[in-house]
Amino acid sequence: MKQAISSVAMVVPDYDEAIAFYIEKVGFELVDDIDIGRGKRWVTVRPKGGETALLLALATTPEQKASIGNQTGGRVGFFLETDNFQRDYLNMMANGITFEEPPRQEPYGQVVVWRDPFGNRWDLIERAA
Repeated sequence: MKQAISSVAMVVPDYDEAIAFYIEKVGFELVDDIDIGRGKRWVTVRPKGGETALLLALATTPEQKASIGNQTGGRVGFFLETDNFQRDYLNMMANGITFEEPPRQEPYGQVVVWRDPFGNRWDLIERAA
């Protein structure tokens, strides 16, 4: 038996703004952008070469809107693993990504915390050999 997590939902205020950020600034690829009616779309993006996608879910209720950027209670909730930390860190800096700290070395690898424009906290990680 094989199972995999194919997507993780992220509540966003606007589909197109989220797509633009993740494609143009972070370097993800657009997997799906399907109109499903009633103002909703099935939108998924993922890191190039990755398997797990982000499902960009439009916030429509007051509760959903209140959770934008705080879906994990203020903790880092998303982890972008790379095979070349320096390359991706420099590209993200050049694209205006907001970093909370300088890169640091941890027992599990090199890491830096960054935020998307919606307030979600991410780690960029290159695992230790």
